[in-house]
Amino acid sequence: MPKLIRLYIQSVAIGFGLSVVFLGGLTWMDVAGLRGLIFGSSSGYLAAVMLIMFNGVFFGGVQFAISIMRMAEDDETPRGGLRQHLVPIPVRVEQRSQHVKRGQR
Repeated sequence: MPKLIRLYIQSVAIGFGLSVVFLGGLTWMDVAGLRGLIFGSSSGYLAAVMLIMFNGVFFGGVQFAISIMRMAEDDETPRGGLRQHLVPIPVRVEQRSQHVKRGQR
């Protein structure tokens, strides 16, 4: 099996494991009355399965994306442009005193 496929399967498994833990935390803390909705309804198991599936897809995708991004090679080339030094240039400014009377602008 190619390494990338193995990495994807591991990421999906971790994502679904996190999804189960996440649903357990949601029901334990009874966020928005979710525990009562799941355990009090005859089709509550369907809601729990849907939460696990949708969150598992999301968490698995995030886990895989993080794994792929961590595989990037470190680029050791210099960064930050050409490192040119700035030279201050004197600028003459003529000073004017302006007295503004009331009613004039």
